Amino acid sequence: MPVTSVEKDLDQLTITIVADFAAPLRRLWDAYTDPRQIERFWGPPTYPATFLRHDALTGGRSVYAMTGPEGDTHYGCWDWTSADAPHSFEVVDRFSDAAGAPNTDLPATRMDFAFEETNDGSRLKTTSHFDSLEQMQQLLEMGMLEGAREAMAQIDQVLADLASFATDRGAEAHILSDTQVRVARVIRGTVEQVWRAHNDAALMKRWLLGPDGWSMPVCEIATAVGDSYRYEWQRDGGDERFGFTGELLEVEEPHRSVTTEAMIGMDFPATLNELTLTDVEGGTLLSLVVTYANAEQRDAVLATGMTDGMETSYQRLEGLLQPTLA
Repeated sequence: MPVTSVEKDLDQLTITIVADFAAPLRRLWDAYTDPRQIERFWGPPTYPATFLRHDALTGGRSVYAMTGPEGDTHYGCWDWTSADAPHSFEVVDRFSDAAGAPNTDLPATRMDFAFEETNDGSRLKTTSHFDSLEQMQQLLEMGMLEGAREAMAQIDQVLADLASFATDRGAEAHILSDTQVRVARVIRGTVEQVWRAHNDAALMKRWLLGPDGWSMPVCEIATAVGDSYRYEWQRDGGDERFGFTGELLEVEEPHRSVTTEAMIGMDFPATLNELTLTDVEGGTLLSLVVTYANAEQRDAVLATGMTDGMETSYQRLEGLLQPTLA
């Protein structure tokens, strides 16, 4: 068990949990800021978590779902009030609905996460702050402390599983729900470089091409919320052509953008695409959550080889970034 101490302070209305790990500090930090990793331990074994959004930066948000053995699903959200990688972050943890809207009928908890190096690896001190003794008691009766202990007990296995999250792994698609898919890939480059590669038309035309044999004659980028974009590809030496258009709904440079996406000339429902870039050891974690109209549309798109095409493009992108990093 990594938990070394649990302290309840009724005067300060806090509970502090200290846990020690035989892993480097940055490895422990990345486990909390990478949605693929934190969802393997945030929920207790009987209520595993799935992170639908995870912005590991000041002002960011996280939305997660915890699913029980009977198929019951409970949602929560974090509002990130501060983040100082790889030393500390603070969030306000709330119960929420599936869209991430907080449930104001249930108490919120402010949580401080402090990371530090030790002689044997790293240490995490988590302090939960409550507004009242009644709120503290309510959450304890709901199993908060037992859940935290069970979640902590799972971290060691995640930290030891280096291969699952190595930077040399290709793009992988993870089905989050009937309508959502997350594609994740660590790109060898800084957050700023990867962001620019997604917002510079000249660069995009060099890497966002999918399989060999295609060019990108049209690359009109949306630069402000409300702007529309248009991307078109054409097969080399032929007339075959396709493209996408949509609107920029949210932007937080250089970490997050949200767009709609519809295939030009096709009567398919538009998807919602949420792109998040997170600084991790070895590069930038690119996470793209795509929301479809239904499971049939989701499966039809995955069956086209979308992930393989994205991986080919990301390999090209890394080829462009490596000379810059050298």
